Amino acid sequence: MSTPKNPRAPHAPYFTPLTSPATGTAITPNPPTLFQPLKIRDVTFQNRIWVAPMCQYSADDGALTDYHLIHLGAFAFRGSSLTIIEATAVRPEGRISPEDAGLWKDSQKESIQRLANFVHSQAQKLGIQLAHAGRKASTVAPWLVASRGASLVATNDVGGWTDNVVGPSAIRWGEGYVTPREMTQQDIFEAIEGFRHAARRAVEAGVDVIEIHGAHGYLITSFLSPLSNTRTDKYGGSFANRTRFATEIIMAVRSVMPAGMPLLFRISATEWMEHAAPHSWDIAQTIEFAKMLHNLGVDLLDVSSGGNNAAQKIQMHNDFQVGIAGQIRAALRSSDIPLLLGAVGMITEAEQARDIVGGNEENPGFTAQEEAEATRDIVGGKEPTADVVLIARQFMREPEWVLRVAWRLGVEVQWPVQYGRGKFLRGSKI
Repeated sequence: MSTPKNPRAPHAPYFTPLTSPATGTAITPNPPTLFQPLKIRDVTFQNRIWVAPMCQYSADDGALTDYHLIHLGAFAFRGSSLTIIEATAVRPEGRISPEDAGLWKDSQKESIQRLANFVHSQAQKLGIQLAHAGRKASTVAPWLVASRGASLVATNDVGGWTDNVVGPSAIRWGEGYVTPREMTQQDIFEAIEGFRHAARRAVEAGVDVIEIHGAHGYLITSFLSPLSNTRTDKYGGSFANRTRFATEIIMAVRSVMPAGMPLLFRISATEWMEHAAPHSWDIAQTIEFAKMLHNLGVDLLDVSSGGNNAAQKIQMHNDFQVGIAGQIRAALRSSDIPLLLGAVGMITEAEQARDIVGGNEENPGFTAQEEAEATRDIVGGKEPTADVVLIARQFMREPEWVLRVAWRLGVEVQWPVQYGRGKFLRGSKI
């Protein structure tokens, strides 16, 4: 009898043991939808739990460091089927803080490639969120500000760029921010090209998925809203004009991506400004915009909200954003548009995540391909709210959240082979 050999993970530039199937893959037959595979274009995810982008304000001239390898690698190692790198600036003036991640020059690719090598060695997928902070740029890291939720300008002596903060119009976000200068046509062109070239670099660095950041009051959001965009040229005024900047960025990014690579778009579905302004960006406009995305080459809409106005009034509860994703998904399905939806925000419990993507789980009965193409996919009489859940802060608290969720739901999943002796004990309260 031959001696067993510890197999090597394929394509890794160093030895690491093979975990097969990938950690987070359901071994239990007929698992809930949350632990069923989802295929988007040529990429298959073994479960529906993704790591949402989390700003860490810890990059070195835009480059990721060993900190990011440990921070993000921990989630991928423990079973998240997609781990998305934080908001990554496409231009230096598009950073939120001087210590933001960036991909505006070729030298920044190397650190992303190193992270991609590790994530792929674990048979997991890596995404990146490309961003431009717009009028919310040149601020300091949040832990340097006394009040939670407040902001403080990063002045030039600490690496800021107060003379080069830009927006669609010269309207300041609020206290603690610079008043931006209104972007010229050349500025707009350079921003769009910044997204294009950053996407090309991301592909070259080995990422599997790209997300465009169009939420939380950053540059794309501020173009969408009539409260922050008062331009009178082709990028302001009507809905078509206010969405033009976003659509041109989407087309630029898609043009340099392989046909089989998924493209995501994160949006603030509402500004939460209905109480103060007769015209603001709202759910109805988000639905109208979402109906355009599939034909532009976007595969999934990542639904968040708020962040574009200091006077916002958010009606916050555990499912306050999940319900919005459900409204958008229902509208798209009724129009026969197969755009996938991601839910994010205050998702902390296993049963909550299960119900978001599965509805009534008594009889899931749908493949991922059917889910992507169906005009309605009602599961056991209750329609799912979204197709994936994107988790951030709960992963900070529990990097092994995928494994905990599986345990809570009674689903046996693959663990990392190195951690096999550390599985939860039968009868444990997890």
